[in-house]
Amino acid sequence: MTQRTLLHDAVDLLRQNNRRDAVAAIRQYMAENTEPGERWQSVARLCDQIGEIDLSVEAMRRFAAAEPIKLSNWLKYCSELAKAGRYDECVAEIEKLPKEKRENDTAVLHLRSILATQRGEFDAAEPLIRKTIEQAPMTGQNWLSLAMIKKFKPGDEDLKQMEQLRDQFQSGPDDASKTNFYFALGKAYHDTKDYDRAFDAYSMGAEIRRREENYDGPARAAFTQKLISGYTPENFANLKPSNCDSTRPIFVTGLPRSGTTLLEQILTSHSEVSGGAELNLFRAALMPTGDFSYDGAIAYQSREFTAVDPWGDIGRDYLNLLNQRFGPEGRIVDKTLNHSRFMGLILHALPKAKVIWIRRHPDDTAISAFRNFFSSSIKWAWSLEDIGSYFKCDDALYHHWTAFFPDRILSVPYEELVADPHPWISKILAHVALPEEEGVFEPHKQQERSVMTASVAQVREPISPKQVGAAKAYEAHMASFRQAYYE
Repeated sequence: MTQRTLLHDAVDLLRQNNRRDAVAAIRQYMAENTEPGERWQSVARLCDQIGEIDLSVEAMRRFAAAEPIKLSNWLKYCSELAKAGRYDECVAEIEKLPKEKRENDTAVLHLRSILATQRGEFDAAEPLIRKTIEQAPMTGQNWLSLAMIKKFKPGDEDLKQMEQLRDQFQSGPDDASKTNFYFALGKAYHDTKDYDRAFDAYSMGAEIRRREENYDGPARAAFTQKLISGYTPENFANLKPSNCDSTRPIFVTGLPRSGTTLLEQILTSHSEVSGGAELNLFRAALMPTGDFSYDGAIAYQSREFTAVDPWGDIGRDYLNLLNQRFGPEGRIVDKTLNHSRFMGLILHALPKAKVIWIRRHPDDTAISAFRNFFSSSIKWAWSLEDIGSYFKCDDALYHHWTAFFPDRILSVPYEELVADPHPWISKILAHVALPEEEGVFEPHKQQERSVMTASVAQVREPISPKQVGAAKAYEAHMASFRQAYYE
């Protein structure tokens, strides 16, 4: 079998929803071909798409080692390490650089600032960010990085500088830089309680992203209905039982900006929980089912007719991916936000797993999602109308799955959690069979854990109800959301 055929075979196998054999083909290709080269970047992307963290990191290492050595390639490798949670390795790679590069190269400074921000080291991050702004003031990402960790005040000098640059951003940089800048400007106006200007700035950034990522609401609604009509109790009985009895993962889900990162922070403050993140690894494990529908699940089960335990195999595939990300020890919080699409298959493949599903007032969640710059592709987040359409679909799946698994899914009202944390934290711990510990009631004191979401600053603060009613500030702009969601 030729080198070319192995990789092409892997791609063909993935098109046939045969993930396990595809991974085997990639492993064989990488074992037989070890020389560094530019081609490894595309291999890394493929491995990343299917959740194979170890293979992706190794492929990016080979990409970075290609002659001639390029700093841009090396930074991509470091970013892959950081994304995989291997922060110590990433920092060690940075330390290998000459001091001149570490302290003066804009791209390296930006990476160092991201790592410091994710670990809550804002005092260390801010001077790094300010240096990138000094070197590249027309790079919107630099301003967004500052906005994520700073509280702006009326008359703020940084806000004044942003306002002076606004006309240049409108006509100058690429769309990605413009979008970052507009969201940073929106955050600055929001902090100073200039909500109309904030909404205008967010809208300008969101409109650019919406042109790039068009959301098909009717298609999403049709697929949601397909899931609900397919996964009936009668149809579920046709799925073979799973013998994967792991209780290691604790699933936390909910809409973006609904409080999932707070729940993650609470749980990872426990001594028996060794890590957590927004993983999206179960999607990779479920690739053999195609679109996650009941028809796809039956097709997978039929193809695997010789397997003793097809759904247990799915569970074990997921646990293997979990081990690559966190190692084999401790409970893990999987805080993935799009699990509503396949919650039934998660709980079928892992029959002892428990879920915590947080629910926040739709208006507050909607405006918070609209104000957030999502670096990943979330097509529905760039207009309040699309947000309303998506929320309706997610609500339908929430009601479906909680009725299906009432004992395994704990619904947590965000407003009640932040108003009176202690009883709800006790319920959460009991639900996932963790004994109570003092640290979980003060999760903001857990400073060492990296947080890779827009809540990076909020989770460093004590639990507070101050974000309840956040939509009131944007009351004049909520009509399109409410029409799409409530009517």
